[in-house]
Amino acid sequence: MTRARRRAAERGFTLLELIVALLLLALMAAVMVGSVSLSARSWDGGEAKAADVADMRQTQAFLREQLSAQYPQRVRGAVDLPLMFAGERDEIRYAAALPPRVAGGGVYFFRLALARSGAVNELVLERVIPEPGAAELPSLDDSERSVLASGIAELRIGYFGRDPNAQIADEPTWRDRWDDRQRLPDLVRVDVKPERGAAWPTLVVEPRRSPEAGCRAWDPARGLCVGLS
Repeated sequence: MTRARRRAAERGFTLLELIVALLLLALMAAVMVGSVSLSARSWDGGEAKAADVADMRQTQAFLREQLSAQYPQRVRGAVDLPLMFAGERDEIRYAAALPPRVAGGGVYFFRLALARSGAVNELVLERVIPEPGAAELPSLDDSERSVLASGIAELRIGYFGRDPNAQIADEPTWRDRWDDRQRLPDLVRVDVKPERGAAWPTLVVEPRRSPEAGCRAWDPARGLCVGLS
């Protein structure tokens, strides 16, 4: 080794070389930290989305079971014996049975709607026990409430069936409210749009019980319940 090379080797790195090396190390560290943070955010986002999908499926399965089990309970104190049912664009009220393992079972009057809670809307299901001799639909002022989902932007409900006093030959149609006090709709459609993410798949449910089930006699010509069973 020549004397000049030996002196250069003994001298080591220059200040400029050290600065360049440190800058490269800092750049590599920044890239690695950014990659790790991005991976963590992606993982957290994937977990949150999976949890949202699981909650949505569970809620829809519950609503399908509930709405299909609508019971043709009658308002016994009213003259025309109307059904305990009211359908609007943004809420639905109906009677349905709970299994014995839930609150002791029995027929309850339910209301599915949106309710404001702080800064978010919640999809809630309220329930009360109807009074046997009432002359109107039960009040839900003191009802029990269950929160089915939070952060909901819109709830839209549709009803498929015929107009009151319509003939069997008349074609059923979809509408935003249900006005027939003697018959349940043929189908109920529920659309839920959350504040973030995609809208839920449309839920279409067919009530299993016919309105004649709660009557002693049914007048098919007028579509009326004649006496209670």
